[in-house]
Order: sequence, then C-alpha cells, then structure tokens
Amino acid sequence: MADESTPLVPSTSSTAAPPQRNPLFWKLACLYGASAVGLGAFGAHGLKSIIDNPARLANWGTAAHYQLVHSVALLVASQAPTPNPVAGWLFTSGMTLFSGSLYLLVLDPKNFRFLGPATPLGGACLIGGWVALALK
Repeated sequence: MADESTPLVPSTSSTAAPPQRNPLFWKLACLYGASAVGLGAFGAHGLKSIIDNPARLANWGTAAHYQLVHSVALLVASQAPTPNPVAGWLFTSGMTLFSGSLYLLVLDPKNFRFLGPATPLGGACLIGGWVALALK
C-alpha cells in the first residue's frame, strides 16, 4: 500500500533538466509593464492638463497600450521552453523605440522631431519579435 509521500502519477523522467529561463528579459518585461501602467495613468489623468491636442493624447495612449501588450509578450518570450533571445531583444528594442519615441514626440514635438523615424523602426522590431517567437 502506498503512503502519502508516493506520487499519484509516477514521473516519466527524474533526470530531465528544467528549461532555461531568461531572468534579464523577465525583469525588463516587469519594469516595462509597470512603467506602461504608470505612463498610461499619467496620460489619462495628468497629461490632459498639459496637452489639449486630442491626436497627441491618443498617441500617448497608443504608446502605453503597445508597451503594455509587448511587456506581456516579453514575459512569454522569457519563459519559452526554448531560449529565444532574438525575440526578447526585438521586443525590448521595439518598445523602447516605438513607445519611447511616441512619448517624447507627444511631450515636445519640436525638440524631438528627429525621433520621428524611430517610431516605425520600433514597430518593425515589435513585428520581428512576434515572428521570431513564432519561428523558434
């Protein structure tokens, strides 16, 4: 008769190594996610008293939304059974370029006009991150 320490479902392999996880991407995803929530809240509440242009406010919301969604994607990439640093770096770079450039362009479009090309480049990195995640 089995005692309480006997597992109900026997293990098929006790020597299998746990899958590799990437703690750097996990931490980055958590930081990007937390900052996305904070920046989104600022855009919804504090930014309206500074900026009255609805298109610029919408761009801020887009930046926060994409940052939050891709923070979750980076969490997934960091925990994938097979390490996928390409997807992780593409998501990280994409969030920085896409959302970061939009935030700065909303705050001061004249001084940060040079960042205009960074937005579509960041978007391309985000798309590349999804493709890299799918192909790995």
